[in-house]
Amino acid sequence: MAQVRANGLDISYTVEGAGPPVVMLHGATSSALEDWSAQRPLFRKAFRIYLVDARGHGGTKWDVRDGFDRDMMVDDLLAFADALDLATFHVVGFSMGAMTALTFATRHPDRLRTAMICGIDIVREPRTSVAQRLMDPERIIRDEPDWAAQLERRHGPVQGEGAWQNLLRAIATDVGEARLLTPEELLRIRLPVQLVYGDRDVFVPADHAVAIHRQLPDSRLFISPNSPHTVMVAQPGLFNMVAAGFYRSTEKIARERAGVEPRMPLRATAGDGASVFEPAAATADDDDANDDFSKW
Repeated sequence: MAQVRANGLDISYTVEGAGPPVVMLHGATSSALEDWSAQRPLFRKAFRIYLVDARGHGGTKWDVRDGFDRDMMVDDLLAFADALDLATFHVVGFSMGAMTALTFATRHPDRLRTAMICGIDIVREPRTSVAQRLMDPERIIRDEPDWAAQLERRHGPVQGEGAWQNLLRAIATDVGEARLLTPEELLRIRLPVQLVYGDRDVFVPADHAVAIHRQLPDSRLFISPNSPHTVMVAQPGLFNMVAAGFYRSTEKIARERAGVEPRMPLRATAGDGASVFEPAAATADDDDANDDFSKW
């Protein structure tokens, strides 16, 4: 994995593909490569993807006892984009990463082309109660030793032995104490947003997802059937289908937000069904790789 110095951290990330930039942010306790493993093959066909480990997670070393909250991660994202000269970019965030992305969009909407927001809420409950119960290190060691071992393997090599226990306590505290986004702040997000939620998400009930959708100026909502919190893992085909449709439908405005001239529509050869229905079969009509969404 590569590293870049930003906001006082050596932020660890993986970069793949070519095209317009997409920064992909993972959920609490996880890592970018793991959370987005089912999306990487598709996304890197059309984008240059940056899979970023949050502070205190995976390869981005940080002692959470020195502080850990949402605002730090929003500042990390801004510094990361600046360090890599990403003037504008797409962002995809899941859970904790979605809160980072959503908050970033309220503060720096001009830096984003689009946003995909997955599995986050803007009210305190039930996510605070669920986080406090599920992220209790003593309970995990006692009742879920396999998960404890996985957390140690994921975070221990860089963060230090047992560091995951402090990390989980810090995450649960931030979920319960972070200032909630207001309706006025959500109105600042005047860019295309795709919301994706699972209908069985224990953190975010489906009606909460609908409430978020109604407060955003330009959003679309997809609630995946028979899906838990980790919808992109449980239903990767559905998630990728929604993502492809979102990026195709918002290509024009995304290019405008990036300061790139819109492409002329592609013309299909009569009788060529693949050129009409199969995104992978389409070819761009110019050499501009800045927003080559036709590869979807």
